[in-house]
This record gives sequence, structure tokens and C-alpha cells, in this order.
Amino acid sequence: MERAERIKKVPPYLFATIDKKKREAIERGVDIISFGIGDPDQPTPPQIVEKMCEAVRTPKNHRYPDYEGSLEFRSAVSAWYKKRFDVTLNPANEVMTLIGSKEGIAHIFLAFVDPGDYTLIPDPAYPVYKLGTMFANGEAHYMPLTAENKFLPDFAAIPTDVAKKAKIMFLNYPNNPTAAVADLKFFAEAVAFCKQYDIILCHDNAYSEMAFDGFQPPSILQVPGAMDIAVEFGSLSKPFNMTGWRMGFAVGCSEVIGGLGIIKTNVDSGQFTAVQDAGIEALLNIDPKFIPAMNDLYQARRDVLIDGLNSMGWNLEKTKATFYVWAPVPKGYDSMSFCAAMLEKCGIIVVPGVGYGPAGEGYVRFALTLDESRIKEALQRMKQQLAL
Repeated sequence: MERAERIKKVPPYLFATIDKKKREAIERGVDIISFGIGDPDQPTPPQIVEKMCEAVRTPKNHRYPDYEGSLEFRSAVSAWYKKRFDVTLNPANEVMTLIGSKEGIAHIFLAFVDPGDYTLIPDPAYPVYKLGTMFANGEAHYMPLTAENKFLPDFAAIPTDVAKKAKIMFLNYPNNPTAAVADLKFFAEAVAFCKQYDIILCHDNAYSEMAFDGFQPPSILQVPGAMDIAVEFGSLSKPFNMTGWRMGFAVGCSEVIGGLGIIKTNVDSGQFTAVQDAGIEALLNIDPKFIPAMNDLYQARRDVLIDGLNSMGWNLEKTKATFYVWAPVPKGYDSMSFCAAMLEKCGIIVVPGVGYGPAGEGYVRFALTLDESRIKEALQRMKQQLAL
């Protein structure tokens, strides 16, 4: 049975491959310490779970949901944006409910990219940006993120002929996988560049609430004029420990939201309304101490890991956001061989940087999704087994 050409070009999904290696090691009896996928290890807050239980028992929620998302959930997103970023959104046409932000990120390429069109994709980056381009038969132009430039793209380095053919630019700050952050000055430069070349500016802001040491990540929609060309993707997955719930949203330019909606309403029938009701509880009624407490937990883990790695010869700065640590591999390794050594010699899973794009070579990503005792044990294994 012949598969479509677009499918033949798609590599195995990075985290599915990592999960397979993890299962195989566990079957061999290895005590695995996984810094792999960025999946919070803490439970969803009980008040959100209780709201979901209540909503599931509500008969009106058993019918088809609104295709664009319930007006109540979209209004909650709008209210949250006003409180968090002082950004005003019309819930009717500037907010759309997503079945997790990943779904919307993948679909927006189908709405705006034709064969031969360019997309401007960070490198390294969340793999879905490139895969979305491939599914739309577009051409991805990489914007390298380097340590020398604080893992921010250099817009001046984008060739003019590529910029003129580009339909979409994707940014992601706080950043996965590098944990880099951006300020409003940088976002203003991105908005100006995309306006100059009539490019849709997409910002993946999944980690907006995961920040440390007093840092508060901005929204790209805070830039004057951004609403003319920009959309921002948000997610309840990381801030509220709701990865399995698949609850996200897209906000911003009404024309872009409308184009995304054409794809969504023809491909899926929307998110279960009970999940949206639980999302309203998370956005509007969560204990205000919850997110700061989660950030304190991740910050403590960050400190243990980075201090431990630095004691073995790394020279890492403390990250300001996300629950990732992006570390160069030791001398004598590339990203794949270091990951293999970590698994085979230490029973530790880290993610190879090259899996996020060519510029990710020479790095690995650690996710802080395990408790401090396991992080300390992993560091001890590295000292003993890798002689670092």
C-alpha cells in the first residue's frame, strides 16, 4: 500500500522515538531516569478536576460543541489576556479554542501556505513548525538560533527573496528547547519585519506562565500594531499541569483566526465542552498561589540540575523560563552519541538537540519533570559512569 509523498518525507516523531527507547530499556530492567518529554509530573489542581466532573454530568455538554469553541471559554481567554497582558481581545472573532495548541499550530500552515511558499522557522525548534510546513507542501527556511545571539533569530540574515515569498514566521519565547527568553523590543522588531514583507507572525507562547527569578514573559500582542498580522498560541498544558486534557487557544488578528477556523471546522468538531468548562476554571478561578508555587518547584529543580552540571565542567547560566535546560554536549560527543552514552551507561534519557533542527547539533535538552532526589541521582550516575 503506497503512502502519500508528504508522509514519506516525515521522519519519526522525536518523542515517539524516545518513548520507544525508554520502553525497551525498562524491559531490560534498567532503572530509567527520564529528562525527556516536557510533561509535568505534578497533578492537575483538584478544583479543575472537580469542575470537569461537574461539567461531564451536565447533559447539554454531551452534544456537539461549538466549532470555534464555547463563547464562555473564549470570553475567559479574553478576560485572562486583559488581566495578564493588558491586551483586549474580541472573543467572537479574535479567540479560537484549540484541541491543544499543537493542533492549531499544525493546522495554520494548511490555511495560509501553498506549495512553493516559504515559512520562516527557528532552528532549533519544536518539530511541528517544520512538519506543518511539509504537510502544506511549503518550503521551510531556517532561522538559526545561536548562543552568540542569545538564541534569538537575526532577521537581517533572512535573504530578501525568501522574505518576499514567506507566508508565515514562527517564534516561540520562552523557548523550547533552548529556554531562551525575548522582550518586547525584540517582538517589535519581529512585527516590523513581518509587516514589511506581509508575513503572518505566529507566536507559540505555551510557556508564558513558567518563569523564574521575577521574570514575567510578555505577549507579542502587547506590541502596538501586532494585532494586524500576529496570532499567539496559548496552552493550559504546562501552567496548569493539563497536558492530557488537550486544551489550548489561538488569539490575535481576526483575519488569521478566521482562516485557521476554516481548516478546523472542516477537520474536527471542536473540543468537548466539559473540558472547556474546566479550562474556564483554570483561567479565571485558580488559586493565585498555584502558578507561583509550581514555578518555585521548577526553579529549585533548575538550581539542582544546573549547579550539578556546572560542578562537572559545564558553564551554564540559570534559565529565566520554561522547565528545560539546554546544555552543550561534552567534548568528544555529538548530540546523538551523548544521548546514547547517557542511556547505555547511566540509564538516563535526555533529548538530542539535533532532533530540533540542524542548529541543535552539539546540544541536549533536559526537562525538569522529575523530583530533586532523582535529579541528584542522575548527576551522581553521570559523575560515576561518564567520568565527567
